[in-house]
Amino acid sequence: MNKRKILFLGEVYRADAQTWINGLKEFGDFDIVSYELKGEGGGWKKIFRFLEFLFIGPLQVRKKIKQEKPDMVIAERTTSYGYLAAVSGVHPVAVAQQGVTDLFPVGSILIPLKKRLQRKAFTNADVLHAWGPVMAEHMQRVGTDMQKVMVMPKGIDLRKFQFTTIAQKQQQPVRVIVTRSLTWVYCHKVIFDAAATIKKAGIALEWLIVGDGVMRQELEAYVTALGLQQEVKFLGRIHNHDLPLYLASSTFYVSMPMTEGVSASLFEAMAAGCYPLVTDLPGNRYWVRNGDNGQLIPVNDSASLANKISTLYHQPEVLSKAVNDNRAFIESYANYEVNMKKIADKYHQLIDQYSGK
Repeated sequence: MNKRKILFLGEVYRADAQTWINGLKEFGDFDIVSYELKGEGGGWKKIFRFLEFLFIGPLQVRKKIKQEKPDMVIAERTTSYGYLAAVSGVHPVAVAQQGVTDLFPVGSILIPLKKRLQRKAFTNADVLHAWGPVMAEHMQRVGTDMQKVMVMPKGIDLRKFQFTTIAQKQQQPVRVIVTRSLTWVYCHKVIFDAAATIKKAGIALEWLIVGDGVMRQELEAYVTALGLQQEVKFLGRIHNHDLPLYLASSTFYVSMPMTEGVSASLFEAMAAGCYPLVTDLPGNRYWVRNGDNGQLIPVNDSASLANKISTLYHQPEVLSKAVNDNRAFIESYANYEVNMKKIADKYHQLIDQYSGK
């Protein structure tokens, strides 16, 4: 019997997409082919690219379907690739909402059109993925059939992200790790301002900045202006195999975005035993209980971030309890092997239903 084939619509280079794809291969024995609309940019380029999704994307996807003859189509983002899946003419279709609403940036002239595309995706999909409750709340608000919604993260591969206790983290100075892209939405300058304040207080920390992005040169100059060249290490893009090692040696995980859906980076840090300090946003409040298993920091509040890290630096017993609780939570709720098996089984069930019609 030939393997069942899935056409994935989205940006396959992204770690989040790779987790989805590889999980379906491993736990569902699927053959995965993909389609991605090339080109990127800001300003008018972004608008033109969005128009490509409307007029060129559907034709290219149907051509790809004719060539590959997939048993199913899956897509990320309800306002772009999700729309392409919805109008592909193939069933079953699975669409994942990637952000809190996928209607971003707020205030964009494209929002009314994005809402229409999203409605099409929500209506035509056979299964909708809400990687966390905050996404499901949006789906319900806009009148989606919630019987189609799977509220469950893809999970973290606990075979790769080994847990280390606070006592086992022997790295000196104590490490803080940041694993978000170097773009404006992740507010790295807020983190560096906090690092400067902590240094002035006489606390020695090493800050590992993992990832790359359009703001790298600007952020490196900002770090130099703050006199943090010795404390802050820009590691750039690293191999996926190396990330668990850096997390295992780090005591604190910091992420200060302006918006957040379900952060796989946060789950990875929690799995590895890092104490999380993240922005106080709806998407983070489901996973981090302020002052209990982590800290919720107001948006753009470097003083609060500095104060929390400085205090916790002297409270290893608080850190130990929190990271132990977080690992237990990840094992029970965000286990990649368990969750991806459930998703793969659901896809096989849907294909069986449509092949029998």
